[in-house]
Amino acid sequence: MQSLQNLRNKLLPGGPDGLLIGSSPNRRYLSGFRGSAGWLLITPSEALLAVDFRYVEQAKQEATGLEILHISGGLTAWLPGLISKLRISRLGFEADHLSYSTYQTIVQLAKTAALPFKLLPVKNIVESLRMLKDKTELAAIEKACKIADEAIRDLAARLQAGASEKQVAWDLESLLRQKGSDTLPFEIIVASGPNAALPHAQPSDRLICEGETVIIDFGARCGGYCSDMTRTFMIGQQTEKFNTVYNIVLGAQMTALSVIEKGMSARSADGLARGMIENAGYAEFFGHGLGHGVGLETHESPSIGTLSDDILQDDMAFTIEPGIYLPGWGGVRIEDTVTITEGRLRTLTHASKNAHIREVIIS
Repeated sequence: MQSLQNLRNKLLPGGPDGLLIGSSPNRRYLSGFRGSAGWLLITPSEALLAVDFRYVEQAKQEATGLEILHISGGLTAWLPGLISKLRISRLGFEADHLSYSTYQTIVQLAKTAALPFKLLPVKNIVESLRMLKDKTELAAIEKACKIADEAIRDLAARLQAGASEKQVAWDLESLLRQKGSDTLPFEIIVASGPNAALPHAQPSDRLICEGETVIIDFGARCGGYCSDMTRTFMIGQQTEKFNTVYNIVLGAQMTALSVIEKGMSARSADGLARGMIENAGYAEFFGHGLGHGVGLETHESPSIGTLSDDILQDDMAFTIEPGIYLPGWGGVRIEDTVTITEGRLRTLTHASKNAHIREVIIS
């Protein structure tokens, strides 16, 4: 796989001569294996996937080109022998993903193994590769975006006051599944009225009322890859306050969508939208970053925020999602999944941003 070769190219002299991968998204990216458990061990010349009985046949089908090792028991039962066989002297491990107890186990193995080895923490080595999507990955993300577009279009046509947040979330999940989504990438957010002031609110039994904001944040998954979208609605008569806040957020998003390009720092991209919200007097009510990477995970690199050092490049996929959240009143967030193609930003989600639900059509 090209991803394996790209990883090997990042293993510098003096660094790890073996890399142990246990993170599920990283393991899938490098091997194609979709199972929920297993270990990938990579050297400059070998790639081995260690799985237990539950996944042996699945691994053979999905991780083509890799050696499949049928393991039983914990790391102590098979890792020392494998390290000795492959003559690994410097074992890299995922510092951001390995649990402390597992780390302690490997530390003890390093001291007692027949062929002692050093442990080297590695950060972001696979994640940095995953930031740039190939054509197959982008096609899967685009399909997930299309599914999301179709689902929210149908939901908006029957969204009405009197339904609970949980019911709307369930209706949307059903639509996403009907239109071809795999398991959803994250729990759908439906937040109405004061709940919409909570950026990561969970759907409740609260009934949606006319004249208040309704934030719906959701995504689809296709071929393992995610989409992410947020739309904000108001049912019935719009208020002056809603129109003001909504237009500020929409203007901030549209400005970012029209200006972001290849080579721009993620921090500068965030500043485009943040500056507009700050100038409108709502600086303290936009507390999260402008966006985040989208791929095998809903939130991955790059980070689009005030503290990010990432530089935006062709074939990255990420979100643009400014918001304003006013405690006791509600909030507005508008989010699209985008990519950069030949230097220019390209929007992948296209659902209407008309926030006003005037007429309810029951299908």
